[in-house]
Amino acid sequence: MRRFETMRGYQFLVAVFCMGAVVVGSNILVQVPLNDWLTWGGLSYPVAFLVTDVLNRRFGPAAARRVAWFGFAAALLVSVWVASPRIALASGLAYICAQLIDIQVFDRLRDQRWWRAPLISGVIGAVADTAIFFSVAFAATGTPWLTWMLGDLGIKLAVNISMLAPFRALMWNLARPVPQVR
Repeated sequence: MRRFETMRGYQFLVAVFCMGAVVVGSNILVQVPLNDWLTWGGLSYPVAFLVTDVLNRRFGPAAARRVAWFGFAAALLVSVWVASPRIALASGLAYICAQLIDIQVFDRLRDQRWWRAPLISGVIGAVADTAIFFSVAFAATGTPWLTWMLGDLGIKLAVNISMLAPFRALMWNLARPVPQVR
């Protein structure tokens, strides 16, 4: 069971808005340390994987990639204004790499148990995102970026697990065909 319909214009705009809001908000929040090992962005960013996984489950990998690329462009443009250029660049690079990995892994695992695809793709995506983001954004800045990276990854993995509940709750209407509009 792949996808049931193509993404409509309003659905695409809502998905791009949600993705952009998560990424821009996380770019602002990653600049605010919660303590010596975590920034606030680590709590908000994993929601991006939930958005991607729901889109992938509902509309397939092509639609999820399309939203990821448009979300990337929108978030990068806004992030340059609300975050430093280095944060915006690091975020954009980490985001698009992690999202494309997440989409690919999710698609390969989609026909297994309902929780495997979002859990495994989210873990792999979080590791890639965290490693790329923190090494580009904070290396050689004098900040405790290695401890932030480890704390951020730990929180992303915990939030990724907690995102299984909303993913499962949203699946109730993803598992049945949608009537085709003529």
